[in-house]
Amino acid sequence: MKRIRVMHVTDTLDAGGAERVAVDLVNVLPREQYLTHLCTTRRDGLLAPLVADNVGRLRLARKQRFEVGALRRLTAYIRKHQIQILHAHGTSVFIAVLASLFPPYPAVVWHEHYGRFASEDRAAWSYRLVARRVSGVIAVNQPLVEWSRRRLPVPARRIWYIPNFVCEADYDAEPSEVPGKAGGRIVCVANIRSEKDQLNLLSAMTLVIPQMPTAHLLLVGAVNDPDYFLLVRRAIARQELSQHVSLLGQRRDVSAILRACDIGVLSSSSEGLPMALLEYGMAGLPAVATQVGQCAEVLDEGRTGILVPSVAPDKLAAALLSLLRSPKQRADLGTGLQRRVREVYSPGPVIEKISQVYDTVVNSPAEVG
Repeated sequence: MKRIRVMHVTDTLDAGGAERVAVDLVNVLPREQYLTHLCTTRRDGLLAPLVADNVGRLRLARKQRFEVGALRRLTAYIRKHQIQILHAHGTSVFIAVLASLFPPYPAVVWHEHYGRFASEDRAAWSYRLVARRVSGVIAVNQPLVEWSRRRLPVPARRIWYIPNFVCEADYDAEPSEVPGKAGGRIVCVANIRSEKDQLNLLSAMTLVIPQMPTAHLLLVGAVNDPDYFLLVRRAIARQELSQHVSLLGQRRDVSAILRACDIGVLSSSSEGLPMALLEYGMAGLPAVATQVGQCAEVLDEGRTGILVPSVAPDKLAAALLSLLRSPKQRADLGTGLQRRVREVYSPGPVIEKISQVYDTVVNSPAEVG
């Protein structure tokens, strides 16, 4: 069988959901079917060491949105390796589409990860321009599917809903030493930006602490928005939460941290399909999440986790308190979510769907332009 040559394109390898999906895909795509490559357009990051040795690498290190030199290096690499598919994650679709205008004219698959697009039509105009050269769209939740159908000139038959997946974590390392006490550790794995709404979570913690003084919140994630991070730090100080909240930043040992915690939480105002929820499930943590994006689907409509409205700190606090007070409920929900993640969000079913997309765009090219 002649293998298909695929290059995944992502702006960075910082610790984020979209970046983790790109790394996991290039690592697990079957080698008997695909020759895989990975391009970072801006920089590597914390996830770079996780990329398999047999994945071709290109680092463009561009500093600006459009750089002729970076585009030339990308098109030269594509030509040298005869790349057939550019699988672009997030905003890297712009440079991927430009590269597709040059021989050997690879097909472009755009992987949409950012749930906020579904409610921000003002963002659609720039993507409508590049969508004319896109051969297919992969959306990580149903609202993004509808947004793509409604706002982009991509035929509905070329838009696929494919959920994220998570690989089994490496449990060789000992659990990290983390702040707080066993039974009271709440962890939120989310980069610090407004869509993740850590301010909502901090407001909930002001309601939790008076009733459960041993509760301790761990915020794990990179600072994507310095201005929002400043608001988070000010809120911690203003609400006198310094003894109950720890900012751990971007970490390599997330799976070990999860194993040392008792509850996983997401307080987002918008989502795609959050990798954090899948990671909580793989670690056997009970989860509380806002009802945005595909969170309800991951938590089986509340059967394997607790769903709360977004921007409702009282409801979020009540959910956290119920879990803090009940080790049995934590154990039951954690076991249920772990089972669901392994059955529904393991690599096998997702890779099968990705392969079908690749076969479609290679063997039946869409009309673009």
